[in-house]
Amino acid sequence: MTYSDVLQEVRDSRARSWLWPSVLVGSFLLAYAPTFLALVDGPWRTEQEGHGPLIIAASIWLIWQSRTKLSAAPIVPAPIVGWATLVFGLLMMFLARTQDVLTFEALSAIPGIAGSILLLAGWPTLRILAFPIGFLLFAVPMPDWAIDSVTVPLKVFVSDQVTRALYAVGYSVAQNGVMIMIGNYEVLVKDACSGMNSIFALSAIGIFYAYVFRWQSKLRSLILLAAIIPITIAANFLRVIALVLIAYYGGVDKLEGMLHDLTGIGLFIVALLLLFFLDGSLSVCGMSFRFLRKRLAFSGARRARLTAA
Repeated sequence: MTYSDVLQEVRDSRARSWLWPSVLVGSFLLAYAPTFLALVDGPWRTEQEGHGPLIIAASIWLIWQSRTKLSAAPIVPAPIVGWATLVFGLLMMFLARTQDVLTFEALSAIPGIAGSILLLAGWPTLRILAFPIGFLLFAVPMPDWAIDSVTVPLKVFVSDQVTRALYAVGYSVAQNGVMIMIGNYEVLVKDACSGMNSIFALSAIGIFYAYVFRWQSKLRSLILLAAIIPITIAANFLRVIALVLIAYYGGVDKLEGMLHDLTGIGLFIVALLLLFFLDGSLSVCGMSFRFLRKRLAFSGARRARLTAA
């Protein structure tokens, strides 16, 4: 056998090894192309779900960051569990698409991806990619019934707190459900002002931040994640107050258009600043605690030496 024959055999072997993964990945992309287009034309155009493409980009970045671990992971395919997971995802996708339920159609991509990884590489690779795959949940649009069940109580709560705060500082203000009456104007607290939009996006950012930068400190990560919803509601409270005061001093016409959008951007910036401030405060508290513990240990050791002497 000549050198060229050996080289050709190696090339053929490599081509055969890439054939099955290429077919599987290509088939998966082809099957979910309509789902992706439906998301682009629908939920991802809204303020509430517009962060979907960024979630996918962040997941891809996390996979790229794990490339060293992936190259060292053993390839041990798990065909039985892999096929079962993949078929489950495809069946969910088929049923959701026939019933026009985009949420479950998009959600079915996650078991589909997990099943494909199990078929191609096995559990070691899936464990490495567990977080990037699970993070894709934030790209799945929430069903309307779930949003409505949370949005309405949030709107009422924010409206009530804003009314109480403005009344406490001397404004002539009253409230009827999600309607705030101040002066000669009535301001309706809409869904966008409930805080749900920011809760979804900020939760994704908070989890991403905790995983990338604070994963080694589990308690710190849990505190940051638990604080996301209160921080978002507090920032949204400030936004609604700003909108009500704008209506009071400038008229309700000022609430439409760019000014309303700017308050939404400001809300998000304030929420992020509060999250980072909390993280910094936890860092200072942690350093102070470690310093105090060292001082106590040093004092205890010194007293022990003096006693022994």
